[in-house]
Amino acid sequence: MNQPYIGRFAPSPTGPLHAGSLVAALASYLDARAHHGTWLVRIEDIDEGRSVPGAAEGILALLDSLGMHADGEIVWQSRRKHLYQAAADRIAEHTYPCGCNRREIADSRLGVAPDGAAIYPGTCRYGLAEGRSMRSLRLRVPDAGYDVISFTDRFAGEVTQRLGADSGDFVLKRADGFWAYQLAVVVDDALQGVTDVVRGADLLDSTPRQVFLQRVLGVPTPRYLHVPVVRNELGEKLSKQTGAVAVLPGDEAAAVAVLLQAARFLDLPLEKAVSLDAFWRAAIPAWDHKLASLDARLA
Repeated sequence: MNQPYIGRFAPSPTGPLHAGSLVAALASYLDARAHHGTWLVRIEDIDEGRSVPGAAEGILALLDSLGMHADGEIVWQSRRKHLYQAAADRIAEHTYPCGCNRREIADSRLGVAPDGAAIYPGTCRYGLAEGRSMRSLRLRVPDAGYDVISFTDRFAGEVTQRLGADSGDFVLKRADGFWAYQLAVVVDDALQGVTDVVRGADLLDSTPRQVFLQRVLGVPTPRYLHVPVVRNELGEKLSKQTGAVAVLPGDEAAAVAVLLQAARFLDLPLEKAVSLDAFWRAAIPAWDHKLASLDARLA
């Protein structure tokens, strides 16, 4: 790489860290360390209505107890709203006010996007109907034939999505007044100089929208690596809604045990470790070896 590696872990403080989130944290941390790079932590609390008091502090304390220490200041999205407004102002010619409510979108949607969201039919694209007022702010995607976004994921390989058919014009500011995830994450990655994003595969389908928004804003596109998500016995993505159990800080032996469990999910062939230092000494070169096999597969 020609520029210094900067990675990040960006949890949402909607509850304690669970095993699925720990896998993403571990992968991002190992990737940064294997590249002798910087690892940042960002608290994605822009959706303040879903944030649980004390959850962010608990996540940060847990990461520290596991030996995963951020390189630099912790960033909180809820304190950066002016930056998102400035970004939206810069691309105002590409956005428009939308007056549709959820029921209207559901009734008129063109289908369901890969991530489960309703595909917006463009009802307000050419102006609000008489008597309507703005509920949300949307970004206009290119017309069919010009809306193809492709990128190479370091795990999944070539990913292609047609924005018009697969998402439609998407929201930058929500009806409840909060900035949308897609805008906040793109702005923050750009301002923090993030070169590499390592996160769960549940966010893979959001990435083409983020790549398009990066192009509109004129900011660099990071490299992406989406690791498989942890699932429960029913095959559902592990989350608080599907009964995920929180990872709780404990003594060093407990910390090593949860890290080894996450490493096994990432298919890292590690032996039992007797200390955190021993775990990290083995895990970083194991991840480096895994990267070599991934690179060879994609070559």
